[in-house]
Amino acid sequence: MSAYDDEHTDPRDPHTMSRRQLMRHTAWFGAAVGLTVVGGEVLSHVGGTPISSAATDRPTLRFAQVSDSHIGFQGAANTNVVDTFGEAISQVNSLGYTPDFVIHTGDLTHLATPEQFDQAKQMMKSLNTPHVFTVPGEHDSTDDGGQRYRDAFGKGSRGDGWYSFDVAGVHVIALVNTLHMTLLGHLGQDQLDWMRKDVAGLSSDTPIIVFSHIPLFAMYPQWGWGTDDSTQALSYLRRFASVTCLNGHVHQLFTKTDGNITFYSGTTTAYALPKPGEPGVTVPKPVTLPAGKLHAALGIREVSYMKGQQVLAIKDQALL
Repeated sequence: MSAYDDEHTDPRDPHTMSRRQLMRHTAWFGAAVGLTVVGGEVLSHVGGTPISSAATDRPTLRFAQVSDSHIGFQGAANTNVVDTFGEAISQVNSLGYTPDFVIHTGDLTHLATPEQFDQAKQMMKSLNTPHVFTVPGEHDSTDDGGQRYRDAFGKGSRGDGWYSFDVAGVHVIALVNTLHMTLLGHLGQDQLDWMRKDVAGLSSDTPIIVFSHIPLFAMYPQWGWGTDDSTQALSYLRRFASVTCLNGHVHQLFTKTDGNITFYSGTTTAYALPKPGEPGVTVPKPVTLPAGKLHAALGIREVSYMKGQQVLAIKDQALL
């Protein structure tokens, strides 16, 4: 959803998108995912060839991901989440180009108060991009079924806040899996039925990007890091040549490939969480890091897609 509801056009309205953004059905074929460390950055790439920073051709699609800003958090793990979120926004604005859009994969706020939603919304208005999209985290839906989130960010969405749009030949799906949940994330039958219909008419060579807050794979179910009905959702995507799923929630980088689907968990702009299975850790509580180490645990993500190169590149940057 757009953070610019009051000042900008609806980002899902095709009449407000540029001609370039409305190009559809670009071929994008899947391949193995690799990881390269370049200059301290983790660069993920498909097909064995990462997108070079020196490439002269502009990618067909470029966007950024931020996540888990937790505006309103107060604790030793980060005594000023507003400042670190502001630094992440500045880092996105310093990428050297204007992203086609920016996505925030949930937990915009820590306690889902109207004041926290307003602060997050006002901060994201300074992002140098024509469109900002969001999905809610569980912290954005604490006691009202996500209504305050939808009041702030849900314009034009369906159901509990899900939606989709097409840009540069890519179909993007925003899912809500933080409502009606017990331990694991949950999509629900209404959203699943909508998703099935949403992709039914797409050509199988259409690249698909899905973003949600909680992972759509079983990363660590003991901590709720998974979605209980994701198997059904993913079954609708198996026929597509390439599917990329982006999530937040876990506050750390993690990648998994399952056939044609690759999952990327993103980091946070707020505070670190423990790694799954750490000795003596039974719950994922905020971790207070040694002095000077916090920024290395926080960050932003760039995603690039180049028509004709059959490449999806994901570059994760620590907060400077």
